[in-house]
Amino acid sequence: MQALSAETDWASAHFPAFADALRAAPDRYNIAGHDTALAILGTSEGPRLRECVWGLVPPWSPSPQTRYTTVTARLDRAARSRMYRRAWQSQHCVVPISGYYKWDRRNAPARPYFIHARSGEPLLLAGLWECWDREGPALYTFTLLTGPNPAIPAPLTQDGPVFVPADRWQRWLKPGAWFPGASLKGLRLPALDAYPVGRAIQDKTRDDYTLLEPAPVDSESASAHDNDEDFGEDD
Repeated sequence: MQALSAETDWASAHFPAFADALRAAPDRYNIAGHDTALAILGTSEGPRLRECVWGLVPPWSPSPQTRYTTVTARLDRAARSRMYRRAWQSQHCVVPISGYYKWDRRNAPARPYFIHARSGEPLLLAGLWECWDREGPALYTFTLLTGPNPAIPAPLTQDGPVFVPADRWQRWLKPGAWFPGASLKGLRLPALDAYPVGRAIQDKTRDDYTLLEPAPVDSESASAHDNDEDFGEDD
């Protein structure tokens, strides 16, 4: 995942309370699972902007780690999952990003692409958050919701993050009777573009703008791979 670069006008229009904080945040280009990212949390006191760890830790976990991969949660299963049920009911979040990486696994080796809004505006990803505070300072974590997404351009698999329109994010943060089949699947989808980038994004120590430079699509061996089904560790 790539984090939000400073988008002054957009942030001021849609997040006036957080525009200065978003503008002051450093640009990020290679956020992976278990890294930190800025998220806007829905709380009983209203929206709060907080740096959180990507990978949800439920409050009943005996430690601040889980045995399972919790960077993503399937939209059609999150409401029923013990891991995410409480957060689904009352703790929603949105994560603003400029774009994200997704792998094309039709051939070997797999090729990463960078997906972004055709308009150039940031994207808002729907997520769930939790706070684990059994010992030491409170640990805030989040997961991103995923599902079928026809907005994702070919040749990439049309499955990935759930986008929230900029004019609906406050509604998503409010607790309520959210039903996976109707609440988010019918939201307006942004027009997306994608282009291939280099495999240097696999190096988790790299976090600079050169990762976004277009790379030629090479013609290497064409043994088929399974398509990725969710926006998670590889993305």
